[in-house]
Amino acid sequence: MSAGHDHGSKPATEATRRANDAVAQALPLDDPADFEFADRGFLATRGDPKIQNGAGKLLWDLETFSFLEGGAPATVNPSLWRQAKLNARHGLFEVADGIYQVRGFDIANVTFIRGNTGWIVIDPLTCAETARAALDLVDEKLGKRPIHTVIYTHSHIDHFGGVRGVVSDEDVAAGRTGVVAPLGFLEAAVSENVIAGVVMGRRATYMYGSLLPAQPDGYVDSGLGKGPVLGSVGLIAPTESITETGTERVYDGVEIVFQMTPNTEAPAEMNFYFPKHRSLCMAENCTATLHNLYTPRGAQVRDALSWSKYIDESIELFADGADSVFASHHWPRWGRDTVRHFLSKQRDVYRYIHDQSMRMANRGETMVEIAEQLALPESLRTEMHARDYYGTVNHNAKAVYQRYLGWFDGNPAHLHELPPVEASKKYVEFMGGAAAALEKARADFDKGDYRWVAQVVNHVVFADPENVEAKGLQADALEQMGYQAESGPWRSFYLTAALELRNGVDRSSAPDITENAGGILPSMSVEMIFDSMAVRLNGPKAAGQTLLINFDFTDTQEQYVLRLENGVLSNTPNRQVESPDATMRLKRTALDALILGQRPLDQLIASGDLAIDGNAQALLGLFGLLEASDAGFNIVTP
Repeated sequence: MSAGHDHGSKPATEATRRANDAVAQALPLDDPADFEFADRGFLATRGDPKIQNGAGKLLWDLETFSFLEGGAPATVNPSLWRQAKLNARHGLFEVADGIYQVRGFDIANVTFIRGNTGWIVIDPLTCAETARAALDLVDEKLGKRPIHTVIYTHSHIDHFGGVRGVVSDEDVAAGRTGVVAPLGFLEAAVSENVIAGVVMGRRATYMYGSLLPAQPDGYVDSGLGKGPVLGSVGLIAPTESITETGTERVYDGVEIVFQMTPNTEAPAEMNFYFPKHRSLCMAENCTATLHNLYTPRGAQVRDALSWSKYIDESIELFADGADSVFASHHWPRWGRDTVRHFLSKQRDVYRYIHDQSMRMANRGETMVEIAEQLALPESLRTEMHARDYYGTVNHNAKAVYQRYLGWFDGNPAHLHELPPVEASKKYVEFMGGAAAALEKARADFDKGDYRWVAQVVNHVVFADPENVEAKGLQADALEQMGYQAESGPWRSFYLTAALELRNGVDRSSAPDITENAGGILPSMSVEMIFDSMAVRLNGPKAAGQTLLINFDFTDTQEQYVLRLENGVLSNTPNRQVESPDATMRLKRTALDALILGQRPLDQLIASGDLAIDGNAQALLGLFGLLEASDAGFNIVTP
């Protein structure tokens, strides 16, 4: 998100004011317990609120959200405003004797456990700069100590991307620092965003409001934390994998008992318990929000049933011995009864959404119908930690349906629908033309029926993206929906869409997925790199061409065959073919440099890091068939 400024927003309507007032009346927003938990154990915060990179670029300013004071303005759902104020707490906090967290420096928390000689660091944030700032604060207030062990709770980038801010590759390689992660972490961490990295990155600008100004009519919170920080991202591969629940380890004198929780909030994830501290880390499986079963930026649907069962297992294994529970987002909770209550409610919210979604599916309700009807019972919906701040009951119900039944609702009219532009033109024609459609839509806008306005005017925009009146009305409707949204991501989606409808797509702000690729690419397997190349291949252009290239990696002793045939680029490990078009003998680092564009082909050849036998033009021809991705594609216009 950017600094506050005028982005063409409009005030909240009377209908939005009424909707937000109703939320304030329905929920216990004045319950002080969360604020007491969020403030408990505060020790200090950073003196300089600005966190910069080495070039002096501002990445994060702790004072950005100083406007979060008093009651909610009409432009923010009062429940989300409350969550935003809680997430704005920043600094160093004590969880238990020897357990500390730095919160508010990034979307996630980083946790420090004091060992006999050094620190055990849990989840070193999204980028090196914020992780380094957190470590500097710990060093200043608690005394400088070496990093003995780093633990990744799971495979999402905001929990490992800043690792080089706390440790170096040299320390890990020399055995001075261990890196511990759940089984399958590395594969999940480097592969989740590779195939769909560009489209996920573009959609993430909507989900996290990175184009919005931070102000009461713009970005206020992600729901999960203040927001991700776009700095230097890296990954150091684990030196140890935890494979089984019940595994006990001692790191620098600190005993830890692990619980594997795969395919819950992440493909590879684990909780763990500190017996000496009587404290339980729930990773990202239990936080102060209803989490996503489907994340709107795009990701594989998560398993609500397994998620619920793993929380139940956590209760059975650890709840009786836990005086505190903390996670990699939000704030801890204290007291055995409080811990058990929190875990039990979190367990049941995922199970309720799962079971009731499938109950309705089994009586013939469609995905949209289920989502529209499903509501949590009062005993769950009045729990503030189970509210729709990040995930929502609505899109989580759709995720459950999708996991079991996919996108098709069984109605053959939906099996082969017209694409959006063609369908929109016909819809507008059936509605009597754009002018008639907009006249009716404006009347519905005046009634406060913003969902319908957004749905119907979308057809006018897609039928004629140059229709300024249509785009303006669509922006106005989406903006009011954003003001009413309790979910941080929903608000950001709506308001970012309104911004781009009014101003167009700013391609200069498109995410650069190669900017930090150098920090992660070395951890990717050759197969992953070749698979990512394959989804960039222009199939129609490549159709009819054939190509066989042997790759012989001289430093890792790996061999691959890359095959182009039938418009498909495939790779086979542990294989070389006779009579290839070319054979490439190279170091693995040369492939990375070539992919990243850091060193041209002739330079790699001249240095001896790469040699080509056969037709060198074959490789150049292959790269000529790879399509550049569009990281600034349109979303709310065709």
